[in-house]
Amino acid sequence: MKKSVYISVALVSIVLGIMLSTQFKIVKKSGVVTVQRAEELAAQLKELQSEKDALLKQINDLEAKINAYEDSASKNSVITHTLKNDVEKYKELAGLTDLQGPGVIVTINDSKQAVPPGQDPNLFLVHDEDLLRVVNELRAAGAEAISLNDQRLIATSEIRCVGPTVNVNSVRFSAPYVIKAIGDPDTLEAALKLKGGVVDTLATWGIEVNIKKSDNILIKKYDGVIKFRYAKPLVEGENK
Repeated sequence: MKKSVYISVALVSIVLGIMLSTQFKIVKKSGVVTVQRAEELAAQLKELQSEKDALLKQINDLEAKINAYEDSASKNSVITHTLKNDVEKYKELAGLTDLQGPGVIVTINDSKQAVPPGQDPNLFLVHDEDLLRVVNELRAAGAEAISLNDQRLIATSEIRCVGPTVNVNSVRFSAPYVIKAIGDPDTLEAALKLKGGVVDTLATWGIEVNIKKSDNILIKKYDGVIKFRYAKPLVEGENK
């Protein structure tokens, strides 16, 4: 748009130059310029100057509009970029995106020790509460994403015993159980190996816990359906 306006101004200037040049040539040949003709030339010059000023004003107005549009577009672009970043951040927090990074891989298996006479054999098996203790220790140590047997753990995930197996996100598993956690590997390992902590307690019953640090762990997103039947967002201004 700006280019076409500049072309118009250039054309007007060229026409003005040609007209003035032509008039001077006529004057030079005739050697006489009447008062009436001089006034006509002055009027034409004034008219052309007015057109030129009008075109220049259009250019300035268009530049102002273009600048305003570009500023608005830039602001909208920043807002859109911010919103996209926020959406990605909340999807990560909700467990709806695949994540990778350093962390630990914890493998937990039932005890292979012979059960002493009079002891409850269930004490030597991995239960939901054992897995929950490990998961909670990892969360407390700053784990940013956790999965159990490749099931992403989110706010609504359940870990519960069903007979000799454990249900995670409504999927049934038996030992061994593999817990992956993304975070600082040293901190996560130290949290699990605290003296008197979860690993020491499980070792009392011969339950095997193997902790492996890794520089790159992949934790898949939660692929189930998230549906709230009773909870709903609180709209600002509504009564609590």
